[in-house]
Amino acid sequence: MMKYVTVSEMRAIEQEADRMGLTYARMMENAGTNLGIIVDQEYRTKTSRSVVGLIGSGNNGGDTLVALAYLANQGWKVIAYLVRERNLDDPLIQRVLERNGILISAQEDGEFQQLRIALQQSDVLLDGVLGTGFQLPLKDSIASVLKTVKEYLMALPSLHVVAVDCPSGVDCDSGEAAPEVIPAELTVTMAAVKAGLLKIPAHSLCGRIVVADIGLTDSYPTWRGTQRFVTDADWVKERVPIRSDDSHKGTFGTTFVLAGSENFTGAAYLAGKAAYLAGCGLVTMGVVRSVYQSLAGQLPEATWLILPDQEGFLSDSAIDQLRERFRSSDALLFGPGFGLHESTSKFVRSLLDIPSDQIPPLVVDADGLKLLSENEFWYKKLPEKTVLTPHPGEMSVLTGMRVAEIQAERISIAERFANLWGQIVVLKGAFTVVAEPNGRTAVNPVATSALAKAGSGDVLAGLISGLRAQGFDSFDSAVIGVWIHSQAGLLAAKRINTTRCVLASDVLDAIPTIFCELGR
Repeated sequence: MMKYVTVSEMRAIEQEADRMGLTYARMMENAGTNLGIIVDQEYRTKTSRSVVGLIGSGNNGGDTLVALAYLANQGWKVIAYLVRERNLDDPLIQRVLERNGILISAQEDGEFQQLRIALQQSDVLLDGVLGTGFQLPLKDSIASVLKTVKEYLMALPSLHVVAVDCPSGVDCDSGEAAPEVIPAELTVTMAAVKAGLLKIPAHSLCGRIVVADIGLTDSYPTWRGTQRFVTDADWVKERVPIRSDDSHKGTFGTTFVLAGSENFTGAAYLAGKAAYLAGCGLVTMGVVRSVYQSLAGQLPEATWLILPDQEGFLSDSAIDQLRERFRSSDALLFGPGFGLHESTSKFVRSLLDIPSDQIPPLVVDADGLKLLSENEFWYKKLPEKTVLTPHPGEMSVLTGMRVAEIQAERISIAERFANLWGQIVVLKGAFTVVAEPNGRTAVNPVATSALAKAGSGDVLAGLISGLRAQGFDSFDSAVIGVWIHSQAGLLAAKRINTTRCVLASDVLDAIPTIFCELGR
Protein backbone atom coordinates (compact mmCIF):
# COMPACT_ATOMS: atom_id res chain seq x y z
CA MET A 1 0.00 0.00 0.00
CA MET A 2 1.29 3.46 -0.93
CA LYS A 3 0.63 5.66 2.08
CA TYR A 4 -0.15 9.35 1.58
CA VAL A 5 1.31 11.97 3.92
CA THR A 6 1.96 15.67 4.34
CA VAL A 7 5.51 16.91 4.79
CA SER A 8 5.02 17.44 8.52
CA GLU A 9 3.55 13.95 8.91
CA MET A 10 6.55 12.41 7.13
CA ARG A 11 8.92 14.40 9.33
CA ALA A 12 7.15 13.17 12.48
CA ILE A 13 7.28 9.58 11.25
CA GLU A 14 11.02 9.79 10.58
CA GLN A 15 11.70 11.44 13.94
CA GLU A 16 9.83 8.69 15.76
CA ALA A 17 11.61 5.96 13.79
CA ASP A 18 14.98 7.55 14.58
CA ARG A 19 14.13 7.64 18.32
CA MET A 20 13.12 3.98 18.17
CA GLY A 21 16.35 2.81 16.54
CA LEU A 22 15.86 3.19 12.79
CA THR A 23 18.46 5.94 12.41
CA TYR A 24 18.39 8.66 9.80
CA ALA A 25 21.58 7.18 8.36
CA ARG A 26 19.94 3.78 8.05
CA MET A 27 16.83 5.26 6.44
CA MET A 28 19.04 7.08 3.91
CA GLU A 29 20.93 3.89 3.16
CA ASN A 30 17.67 2.01 2.62
CA ALA A 31 16.19 4.80 0.52
CA GLY A 32 19.23 5.17 -1.73
CA THR A 33 19.74 1.45 -2.19
CA ASN A 34 16.10 0.90 -3.13
CA LEU A 35 16.24 3.91 -5.45
CA GLY A 36 19.21 2.29 -7.16
CA ILE A 37 17.40 -1.04 -7.42
CA ILE A 38 14.36 0.62 -9.01
CA VAL A 39 16.49 2.54 -11.52
CA ASP A 40 18.51 -0.57 -12.39
CA GLN A 41 15.37 -2.66 -12.91
CA GLU A 42 13.67 0.05 -14.94
CA TYR A 43 16.52 1.07 -17.25
CA ARG A 44 19.15 -1.69 -17.30
CA THR A 45 17.89 -3.21 -20.56
CA LYS A 46 16.78 0.10 -22.12
CA THR A 47 20.10 1.94 -21.92
CA SER A 48 23.85 1.59 -22.03
CA ARG A 49 23.82 2.02 -18.22
CA SER A 50 25.25 5.48 -17.65
CA VAL A 51 23.78 7.86 -15.09
CA VAL A 52 24.35 11.38 -13.82
CA GLY A 53 23.01 12.50 -10.47
CA LEU A 54 22.27 16.12 -9.57
CA ILE A 55 23.30 16.27 -5.92
CA GLY A 56 21.94 18.71 -3.36
CA SER A 57 23.25 19.35 0.13
CA GLY A 58 20.40 17.63 1.98
CA ASN A 59 18.93 14.17 2.37
CA ASN A 60 17.88 13.90 -1.27
CA GLY A 61 21.47 14.43 -2.31
CA GLY A 62 22.49 11.72 0.15
CA ASP A 63 19.88 9.30 -1.19
CA THR A 64 21.14 9.98 -4.70
CA LEU A 65 24.79 9.37 -3.77
CA VAL A 66 23.86 6.04 -2.18
CA ALA A 67 21.96 5.12 -5.36
CA LEU A 68 24.93 6.08 -7.56
CA ALA A 69 27.25 3.88 -5.52
CA TYR A 70 24.80 0.98 -5.81
CA LEU A 71 24.51 1.47 -9.57
CA ALA A 72 28.30 1.61 -9.90
CA ASN A 73 28.43 -1.80 -8.20
CA GLN A 74 25.98 -3.06 -10.85
CA GLY A 75 28.30 -1.95 -13.65
CA TRP A 76 26.86 1.48 -14.38
CA LYS A 77 29.04 4.47 -15.32
CA VAL A 78 28.18 7.13 -12.76
CA ILE A 79 28.68 10.88 -12.50
CA ALA A 80 27.83 12.93 -9.40
CA TYR A 81 27.24 16.61 -10.18
CA LEU A 82 27.31 18.65 -6.97
CA VAL A 83 24.74 21.41 -7.37
CA ARG A 84 25.21 22.39 -3.73
CA GLU A 85 28.38 22.10 -1.69
CA ARG A 86 29.04 18.92 0.27
CA ASN A 87 32.20 18.12 2.19
CA LEU A 88 34.53 16.20 -0.07
CA ASP A 89 35.34 13.88 2.83
CA ASP A 90 31.64 12.96 3.01
CA PRO A 91 31.71 9.13 3.13
CA LEU A 92 28.86 9.01 0.61
CA ILE A 93 30.96 10.95 -1.90
CA GLN A 94 34.00 8.82 -1.12
CA ARG A 95 31.99 5.68 -1.75
CA VAL A 96 31.10 6.91 -5.26
CA LEU A 97 34.71 7.85 -5.99
CA GLU A 98 35.97 4.47 -4.77
CA ARG A 99 33.73 2.87 -7.38
CA ASN A 100 35.28 4.90 -10.21
CA GLY A 101 32.51 7.47 -10.19
CA ILE A 102 33.20 10.95 -11.55
CA LEU A 103 32.65 14.00 -9.33
CA ILE A 104 31.89 17.47 -10.75
CA SER A 105 31.18 20.62 -8.75
CA ALA A 106 28.86 23.31 -10.07
CA GLN A 107 31.04 25.92 -8.36
CA GLU A 108 33.88 24.97 -10.68
CA ASP A 109 31.66 24.78 -13.76
CA GLY A 110 30.87 28.42 -14.43
CA GLU A 111 29.31 28.03 -17.90
CA PHE A 112 27.88 24.58 -17.14
CA GLN A 113 29.98 23.02 -19.90
CA GLN A 114 30.87 20.00 -17.78
CA LEU A 115 27.21 19.59 -16.87
CA ARG A 116 26.23 19.56 -20.55
CA ILE A 117 28.92 16.99 -21.34
CA ALA A 118 27.76 14.82 -18.40
CA LEU A 119 24.19 14.97 -19.64
CA GLN A 120 25.26 14.09 -23.16
CA GLN A 121 27.21 11.07 -21.89
CA SER A 122 24.37 9.73 -19.73
CA ASP A 123 21.21 7.73 -20.32
CA VAL A 124 19.57 8.47 -16.98
CA LEU A 125 19.41 11.64 -14.89
CA LEU A 126 18.72 11.41 -11.15
CA ASP A 127 17.28 14.69 -9.87
CA GLY A 128 18.34 14.77 -6.21
CA VAL A 129 18.79 18.48 -5.61
CA LEU A 130 15.81 19.42 -3.44
CA GLY A 131 13.36 17.39 -1.40
CA THR A 132 10.29 17.71 0.75
CA GLY A 133 11.66 20.56 2.84
CA PHE A 134 11.73 22.93 -0.14
CA GLN A 135 9.52 25.99 -0.25
CA LEU A 136 9.30 28.51 -3.07
CA PRO A 137 11.01 30.55 -4.39
CA LEU A 138 14.10 28.82 -5.77
CA LYS A 139 17.51 30.25 -5.00
CA ASP A 140 19.14 31.73 -8.09
CA SER A 141 22.11 29.36 -8.01
CA ILE A 142 19.86 26.29 -8.05
CA ALA A 143 17.41 27.80 -10.51
CA SER A 144 20.19 28.40 -13.03
CA VAL A 145 21.31 24.74 -12.87
CA LEU A 146 17.78 23.38 -13.21
CA LYS A 147 16.99 25.80 -16.03
CA THR A 148 20.14 24.77 -17.90
CA VAL A 149 19.27 21.09 -17.56
CA LYS A 150 15.64 21.65 -18.55
CA GLU A 151 16.64 23.57 -21.69
CA TYR A 152 19.29 21.03 -22.60
CA LEU A 153 16.83 18.16 -22.23
CA MET A 154 14.77 19.62 -25.05
CA ALA A 155 17.64 18.56 -27.33
CA LEU A 156 18.07 15.22 -25.53
CA PRO A 157 14.57 13.67 -25.44
CA SER A 158 16.08 10.22 -24.97
CA LEU A 159 17.48 11.08 -21.50
CA HIS A 160 15.39 9.38 -18.80
CA VAL A 161 14.71 11.70 -15.86
CA VAL A 162 14.09 10.17 -12.44
CA ALA A 163 13.09 12.51 -9.61
CA VAL A 164 14.34 11.51 -6.16
CA ASP A 165 11.42 11.83 -3.70
CA CYS A 166 10.01 14.70 -5.79
CA PRO A 167 11.06 16.85 -8.74
CA SER A 168 13.36 19.57 -7.40
CA GLY A 169 11.49 22.85 -7.04
CA VAL A 170 8.11 21.31 -6.19
CA ASP A 171 6.39 22.19 -2.92
CA CYS A 172 5.44 18.77 -1.56
CA ASP A 173 2.46 20.11 0.40
CA SER A 174 0.85 22.65 -1.92
CA GLY A 175 1.84 21.13 -5.27
CA GLU A 176 3.18 24.49 -6.47
CA ALA A 177 6.22 24.35 -8.71
CA ALA A 178 8.97 26.68 -9.86
CA PRO A 179 9.13 27.25 -13.61
CA GLU A 180 12.60 25.68 -13.71
CA VAL A 181 11.41 22.27 -12.45
CA ILE A 182 12.73 19.41 -14.60
CA PRO A 183 9.81 17.18 -15.67
CA ALA A 184 10.41 13.56 -14.67
CA GLU A 185 9.23 10.41 -16.38
CA LEU A 186 9.52 8.56 -13.05
CA THR A 187 9.39 9.85 -9.48
CA VAL A 188 10.73 7.52 -6.80
CA THR A 189 9.28 8.92 -3.61
CA MET A 190 10.53 7.73 -0.24
CA ALA A 191 8.28 5.68 2.06
CA ALA A 192 5.02 7.41 1.14
CA VAL A 193 3.48 9.63 -1.53
CA LYS A 194 3.73 13.26 -0.48
CA ALA A 195 0.48 15.22 -0.61
CA GLY A 196 1.69 17.81 -3.10
CA LEU A 197 2.58 15.20 -5.69
CA LEU A 198 -1.13 14.58 -6.25
CA LYS A 199 -1.94 18.22 -6.86
CA ILE A 200 -1.71 20.39 -9.93
CA PRO A 201 0.78 21.43 -11.33
CA ALA A 202 3.21 19.13 -9.47
CA HIS A 203 1.53 15.93 -10.62
CA SER A 204 2.09 16.76 -14.29
CA LEU A 205 5.83 17.03 -13.55
CA CYS A 206 6.19 13.71 -11.71
CA GLY A 207 5.54 11.15 -14.43
CA ARG A 208 4.87 7.73 -12.96
CA ILE A 209 5.14 7.63 -9.17
CA VAL A 210 6.58 4.65 -7.29
CA VAL A 211 7.47 4.30 -3.62
CA ALA A 212 10.85 3.19 -2.27
CA ASP A 213 10.97 1.43 1.08
CA ILE A 214 13.12 3.10 3.75
CA GLY A 215 12.61 0.47 6.45
CA LEU A 216 9.43 1.67 8.16
CA THR A 217 7.12 -1.00 9.59
CA ASP A 218 3.98 -1.11 11.68
CA SER A 219 6.16 -1.33 14.78
CA TYR A 220 6.35 2.48 14.55
CA PRO A 221 3.02 3.81 15.91
CA THR A 222 2.83 7.00 13.87
CA TRP A 223 3.50 5.09 10.66
CA ARG A 224 1.00 2.41 11.61
CA GLY A 225 -1.62 5.06 12.34
CA THR A 226 -1.37 6.69 8.91
CA GLN A 227 -4.76 5.94 7.35
CA ARG A 228 -4.49 7.80 4.05
CA PHE A 229 -3.21 5.93 1.02
CA VAL A 230 -2.97 6.11 -2.76
CA THR A 231 -4.83 3.46 -4.72
CA ASP A 232 -2.80 1.38 -7.16
CA ALA A 233 -3.21 -1.74 -9.26
CA ASP A 234 -1.73 -4.01 -6.59
CA TRP A 235 -4.21 -2.79 -3.96
CA VAL A 236 -7.11 -3.41 -6.34
CA LYS A 237 -5.83 -6.80 -7.49
CA GLU A 238 -5.53 -8.02 -3.90
CA ARG A 239 -9.23 -7.34 -3.36
CA VAL A 240 -10.75 -8.52 -6.64
CA PRO A 241 -10.78 -12.31 -6.65
CA ILE A 242 -10.42 -14.54 -9.69
CA ARG A 243 -13.89 -15.84 -10.51
CA SER A 244 -14.69 -19.52 -10.07
CA ASP A 245 -15.77 -21.50 -13.12
CA ASP A 246 -18.56 -23.20 -11.17
CA SER A 247 -20.30 -19.93 -10.34
CA HIS A 248 -23.71 -18.78 -11.59
CA LYS A 249 -25.48 -15.42 -11.86
CA GLY A 250 -26.70 -15.65 -8.28
CA THR A 251 -23.09 -15.92 -7.13
CA PHE A 252 -22.44 -12.37 -8.23
CA GLY A 253 -25.50 -10.66 -6.83
CA THR A 254 -28.33 -8.46 -8.05
CA THR A 255 -28.04 -4.71 -8.51
CA PHE A 256 -31.24 -2.68 -8.53
CA VAL A 257 -30.75 0.55 -10.52
CA LEU A 258 -33.35 3.21 -9.81
CA ALA A 259 -32.54 5.90 -12.33
CA GLY A 260 -33.58 8.06 -15.23
CA SER A 261 -36.51 10.24 -16.21
CA GLU A 262 -38.07 11.26 -19.50
CA ASN A 263 -35.44 13.95 -20.07
CA PHE A 264 -32.47 11.89 -18.84
CA THR A 265 -32.69 8.39 -20.28
CA GLY A 266 -28.95 7.93 -20.89
CA ALA A 267 -28.06 8.07 -17.20
CA ALA A 268 -30.02 4.91 -16.51
CA TYR A 269 -28.41 3.07 -19.42
CA LEU A 270 -24.86 4.04 -18.46
CA ALA A 271 -25.35 3.11 -14.81
CA GLY A 272 -27.05 -0.20 -15.59
CA LYS A 273 -24.46 -1.34 -18.12
CA ALA A 274 -21.60 -0.31 -15.82
CA ALA A 275 -23.09 -2.44 -13.02
CA TYR A 276 -23.03 -5.42 -15.37
CA LEU A 277 -19.47 -4.68 -16.49
CA ALA A 278 -18.41 -4.60 -12.83
CA GLY A 279 -19.26 -8.30 -12.82
CA CYS A 280 -22.71 -8.24 -11.25
CA GLY A 281 -24.83 -11.31 -12.04
CA LEU A 282 -28.17 -9.55 -12.61
CA VAL A 283 -29.17 -5.93 -13.07
CA THR A 284 -32.77 -4.87 -12.59
CA MET A 285 -33.72 -1.45 -13.91
CA GLY A 286 -36.42 0.42 -12.02
CA VAL A 287 -37.51 3.12 -14.47
CA VAL A 288 -40.51 5.10 -15.68
CA ARG A 289 -42.17 3.95 -18.91
CA SER A 290 -40.56 6.55 -21.18
CA VAL A 291 -37.11 5.38 -20.09
CA TYR A 292 -38.04 1.74 -20.60
CA GLN A 293 -39.29 2.43 -24.11
CA SER A 294 -36.02 4.16 -24.98
CA LEU A 295 -33.64 1.64 -23.46
CA ALA A 296 -35.14 -1.85 -23.40
CA GLY A 297 -33.59 -2.82 -26.73
CA GLN A 298 -30.24 -1.29 -25.86
CA LEU A 299 -29.76 -3.24 -22.63
CA PRO A 300 -31.31 -6.66 -23.31
CA GLU A 301 -29.45 -8.30 -20.41
CA ALA A 302 -31.40 -6.32 -17.82
CA THR A 303 -34.73 -7.12 -16.25
CA TRP A 304 -37.15 -4.22 -15.95
CA LEU A 305 -39.59 -2.88 -13.42
CA ILE A 306 -41.73 -0.14 -14.91
CA LEU A 307 -42.65 2.42 -12.28
CA PRO A 308 -45.38 5.06 -12.16
CA ASP A 309 -44.43 8.54 -13.25
CA GLN A 310 -45.67 12.08 -13.03
CA GLU A 311 -44.90 14.20 -16.07
CA GLY A 312 -42.10 11.80 -17.01
CA PHE A 313 -40.48 11.78 -13.56
CA LEU A 314 -40.59 9.07 -10.91
CA SER A 315 -43.74 9.30 -8.82
CA ASP A 316 -43.81 8.96 -5.05
CA SER A 317 -46.42 6.19 -5.47
CA ALA A 318 -43.64 3.95 -6.80
CA ILE A 319 -42.47 3.25 -3.27
CA ASP A 320 -45.13 0.60 -2.76
CA GLN A 321 -43.89 -1.44 -5.72
CA LEU A 322 -40.31 -1.28 -4.53
CA ARG A 323 -40.53 -2.56 -0.98
CA GLU A 324 -40.80 -6.17 -2.08
CA ARG A 325 -38.15 -5.77 -4.78
CA PHE A 326 -35.65 -4.43 -2.27
CA ARG A 327 -35.72 -7.76 -0.44
CA SER A 328 -34.29 -9.58 -3.46
CA SER A 329 -31.59 -7.01 -4.27
CA ASP A 330 -27.99 -7.07 -3.05
CA ALA A 331 -27.32 -3.41 -3.83
CA LEU A 332 -29.42 -0.40 -4.70
CA LEU A 333 -28.32 2.59 -6.77
CA PHE A 334 -30.57 5.60 -7.00
CA GLY A 335 -30.29 9.09 -8.37
CA PRO A 336 -28.70 9.18 -11.84
CA GLY A 337 -30.96 11.10 -14.20
CA PHE A 338 -33.74 11.51 -11.61
CA GLY A 339 -34.33 15.20 -12.17
CA LEU A 340 -35.65 17.37 -9.35
CA HIS A 341 -39.40 17.13 -9.89
CA GLU A 342 -41.58 17.45 -6.79
CA SER A 343 -42.96 13.94 -7.31
CA THR A 344 -39.44 12.46 -7.17
CA SER A 345 -38.65 14.60 -4.13
CA LYS A 346 -41.67 13.06 -2.39
CA PHE A 347 -40.46 9.61 -3.44
CA VAL A 348 -37.10 10.18 -1.75
CA ARG A 349 -38.87 11.33 1.44
CA SER A 350 -40.91 8.12 1.36
CA LEU A 351 -37.77 6.08 0.82
CA LEU A 352 -36.18 7.64 3.88
CA ASP A 353 -39.21 6.60 5.93
CA ILE A 354 -38.44 2.93 5.30
CA PRO A 355 -36.36 1.44 8.15
CA SER A 356 -32.74 1.44 6.99
CA ASP A 357 -32.35 -2.29 7.64
CA GLN A 358 -35.01 -2.93 4.99
CA ILE A 359 -33.06 -1.11 2.27
CA PRO A 360 -30.26 -2.91 0.39
CA PRO A 361 -26.68 -1.61 0.58
CA LEU A 362 -27.02 1.77 -1.03
CA VAL A 363 -25.20 3.99 -3.53
CA VAL A 364 -26.58 7.51 -4.06
CA ASP A 365 -25.51 9.67 -6.98
CA ALA A 366 -26.36 12.84 -8.89
CA ASP A 367 -29.89 14.20 -8.39
CA GLY A 368 -30.42 11.63 -5.65
CA LEU A 369 -27.91 13.55 -3.54
CA LYS A 370 -29.65 16.87 -4.09
CA LEU A 371 -33.00 15.34 -3.18
CA LEU A 372 -31.52 13.83 -0.02
CA SER A 373 -30.32 17.25 1.08
CA GLU A 374 -33.91 18.52 1.21
CA ASN A 375 -34.52 16.28 4.23
CA GLU A 376 -33.36 17.14 7.74
CA PHE A 377 -30.84 14.65 9.15
CA TRP A 378 -31.09 12.62 5.95
CA TYR A 379 -27.79 10.88 6.69
CA LYS A 380 -29.20 9.29 9.84
CA LYS A 381 -31.94 7.56 7.84
CA LEU A 382 -29.69 5.77 5.35
CA PRO A 383 -28.25 2.27 5.69
CA GLU A 384 -24.89 2.25 7.45
CA LYS A 385 -21.97 3.09 5.16
CA THR A 386 -24.06 4.14 2.21
CA VAL A 387 -21.81 5.28 -0.64
CA LEU A 388 -22.38 8.94 -1.57
CA THR A 389 -20.75 10.09 -4.82
CA PRO A 390 -20.90 13.91 -5.04
CA HIS A 391 -18.93 16.08 -7.42
CA PRO A 392 -17.87 19.41 -5.83
CA GLY A 393 -21.12 21.13 -6.83
CA GLU A 394 -23.23 18.40 -5.24
CA MET A 395 -20.98 18.41 -2.19
CA SER A 396 -21.71 22.13 -1.92
CA VAL A 397 -25.44 21.41 -1.86
CA LEU A 398 -25.01 18.69 0.77
CA THR A 399 -22.75 20.73 3.07
CA GLY A 400 -23.67 24.37 2.46
CA MET A 401 -20.01 25.12 1.75
CA ARG A 402 -18.75 27.01 -1.28
CA VAL A 403 -17.20 24.92 -4.05
CA ALA A 404 -13.93 26.85 -3.71
CA GLU A 405 -13.73 25.94 -0.02
CA ILE A 406 -14.32 22.28 -0.81
CA GLN A 407 -11.73 22.20 -3.57
CA ALA A 408 -9.12 23.89 -1.39
CA GLU A 409 -9.24 21.12 1.23
CA ARG A 410 -10.70 18.13 -0.59
CA ILE A 411 -9.30 15.40 1.64
CA SER A 412 -10.11 16.98 4.99
CA ILE A 413 -13.60 17.98 3.80
CA ALA A 414 -14.37 14.45 2.57
CA GLU A 415 -13.11 13.02 5.87
CA ARG A 416 -14.99 15.52 8.02
CA PHE A 417 -18.34 14.79 6.43
CA ALA A 418 -17.78 11.04 6.20
CA ASN A 419 -17.34 11.16 9.98
CA LEU A 420 -20.30 13.49 10.52
CA TRP A 421 -22.67 11.54 8.30
CA GLY A 422 -21.39 8.07 9.14
CA GLN A 423 -21.30 7.27 5.40
CA ILE A 424 -18.72 6.67 2.67
CA VAL A 425 -17.98 9.89 0.81
CA VAL A 426 -16.62 9.75 -2.75
CA LEU A 427 -15.62 13.32 -3.55
CA LYS A 428 -15.20 13.22 -7.32
CA GLY A 429 -12.88 15.28 -9.48
CA ALA A 430 -9.16 15.37 -10.09
CA PHE A 431 -7.62 12.94 -7.57
CA THR A 432 -10.98 11.61 -6.35
CA VAL A 433 -11.08 11.08 -2.58
CA VAL A 434 -12.85 8.15 -0.91
CA ALA A 435 -13.29 8.55 2.86
CA GLU A 436 -14.90 6.15 5.30
CA PRO A 437 -16.16 7.22 8.74
CA ASN A 438 -13.30 7.43 11.25
CA GLY A 439 -11.15 5.20 9.10
CA ARG A 440 -9.24 4.97 5.87
CA THR A 441 -9.02 7.53 3.11
CA ALA A 442 -8.02 6.61 -0.43
CA VAL A 443 -6.75 9.15 -2.94
CA ASN A 444 -7.01 8.12 -6.58
CA PRO A 445 -3.83 9.16 -8.44
CA VAL A 446 -5.53 10.31 -11.64
CA ALA A 447 -6.48 13.70 -12.99
CA THR A 448 -7.77 13.69 -16.57
CA SER A 449 -10.20 15.74 -18.61
CA ALA A 450 -11.23 12.48 -20.32
CA LEU A 451 -13.74 12.03 -17.49
CA ALA A 452 -15.03 15.61 -17.61
CA LYS A 453 -18.07 14.69 -19.67
CA ALA A 454 -21.78 14.18 -18.97
CA GLY A 455 -22.53 10.58 -18.04
CA SER A 456 -19.11 9.80 -16.60
CA GLY A 457 -20.46 9.92 -13.05
CA ASP A 458 -23.31 7.57 -13.98
CA VAL A 459 -20.74 5.01 -15.13
CA LEU A 460 -18.88 5.32 -11.83
CA ALA A 461 -22.05 4.95 -9.76
CA GLY A 462 -22.98 1.83 -11.72
CA LEU A 463 -19.54 0.32 -11.22
CA ILE A 464 -19.64 0.89 -7.47
CA SER A 465 -23.13 -0.57 -7.09
CA GLY A 466 -22.23 -3.57 -9.26
CA LEU A 467 -19.23 -4.29 -7.05
CA ARG A 468 -21.30 -3.78 -3.90
CA ALA A 469 -23.82 -6.37 -5.09
CA GLN A 470 -21.02 -8.94 -5.37
CA GLY A 471 -20.28 -8.64 -1.66
CA PHE A 472 -17.45 -6.13 -1.61
CA ASP A 473 -17.76 -3.84 1.40
CA SER A 474 -18.76 -0.23 0.84
CA PHE A 475 -15.30 1.28 1.08
CA ASP A 476 -13.62 -1.30 -1.15
CA SER A 477 -16.45 -1.04 -3.69
CA ALA A 478 -15.98 2.71 -3.88
CA VAL A 479 -12.18 2.65 -4.07
CA ILE A 480 -12.07 -0.14 -6.66
CA GLY A 481 -14.85 1.48 -8.68
CA VAL A 482 -13.08 4.84 -8.72
CA TRP A 483 -9.77 3.26 -9.76
CA ILE A 484 -11.30 1.12 -12.54
CA HIS A 485 -13.29 4.11 -13.78
CA SER A 486 -10.26 6.41 -13.95
CA GLN A 487 -8.10 3.80 -15.66
CA ALA A 488 -10.86 3.22 -18.19
CA GLY A 489 -10.96 6.96 -18.84
CA LEU A 490 -7.21 7.04 -19.45
CA LEU A 491 -7.44 4.02 -21.75
CA ALA A 492 -10.35 5.53 -23.69
CA ALA A 493 -8.32 8.70 -24.25
CA LYS A 494 -5.34 6.64 -25.39
CA ARG A 495 -7.48 4.71 -27.87
CA ILE A 496 -8.94 7.89 -29.34
CA ASN A 497 -5.65 9.79 -29.08
CA THR A 498 -7.22 12.73 -27.27
CA THR A 499 -9.08 13.42 -24.04
CA ARG A 500 -11.29 15.94 -25.80
CA CYS A 501 -13.52 13.45 -27.59
CA VAL A 502 -13.96 10.79 -24.90
CA LEU A 503 -17.62 10.02 -24.18
CA ALA A 504 -19.04 8.16 -21.21
CA SER A 505 -19.81 5.28 -23.56
CA ASP A 506 -16.11 5.13 -24.49
CA VAL A 507 -15.31 4.76 -20.79
CA LEU A 508 -17.81 1.90 -20.60
CA ASP A 509 -16.14 0.19 -23.56
CA ALA A 510 -12.72 0.40 -21.88
CA ILE A 511 -13.77 -1.21 -18.58
CA PRO A 512 -13.36 -4.86 -19.73
CA THR A 513 -9.76 -4.21 -20.78
CA ILE A 514 -8.91 -2.81 -17.35
CA PHE A 515 -10.25 -5.94 -15.64
CA CYS A 516 -8.35 -8.01 -18.20
CA GLU A 517 -5.10 -6.20 -17.39
CA LEU A 518 -5.68 -6.98 -13.72
CA GLY A 519 -6.03 -10.63 -14.64
CA ARG A 520 -9.57 -10.59 -13.30
